Amino acid sequence: MNLAEIEIRVDDLTGSDTVALIAFHLAGMHDTSPEGSVHALDLDRLRHPDITFWSARIGGELAGIGALARLDDLRGEIKSMRVDDRFRGSGVGRALLRHIIAAARQRGMSSLWLETGRSDEFLPAHRLYASEGFVSCGPFESYTDDPFSAFMTRGL
Repeated sequence: MNLAEIEIRVDDLTGSDTVALIAFHLAGMHDTSPEGSVHALDLDRLRHPDITFWSARIGGELAGIGALARLDDLRGEIKSMRVDDRFRGSGVGRALLRHIIAAARQRGMSSLWLETGRSDEFLPAHRLYASEGFVSCGPFESYTDDPFSAFMTRGL
C-alpha cells in the first residue's frame, strides 16, 4: 500500500462508518480484557474538547481511527487506535500514529503516553509502538498497575 493513498483528517464522530468502527473497537476491548481493565473511550467521551479524533480513509473507505487526548500543556495520550480488519498490515496504523505524533509536536507537547492491552492480541500494537520509539513505562495519570495493561511513552 502506498501511504500517500491514505487521507487522514479530523473526524466529527458523526459518520455511520466511524461510529461502527468505534463500537467494534469497544466490543473487541471488552472481549479481550476484564471489565475493570478496559480503558477505551466510548463515543461520548471521545467528543471531549481535550480530544482530537482522526479517521484514515483509502479511496473514501474508512481504514482506521486514532485520537490524541491532551493531558496537560506538555503531554498527550494516544487513544482509540484501531485499524479496520480489511486494512490491517497495510501501513494505516503507522500512518495514523505518525500523524498523531506530528500533531502533538505542533501543539508543543514534549511527550506522548499510551495504555494498551497486554495479551497476545495486542502484540502487533506493541511492535508498532516500539518501532516508532515508544518504550515501556509504569502507569500514568489515573491508571493503576494492572496485569492486563501495558503502558508506553516516548519523548517528542
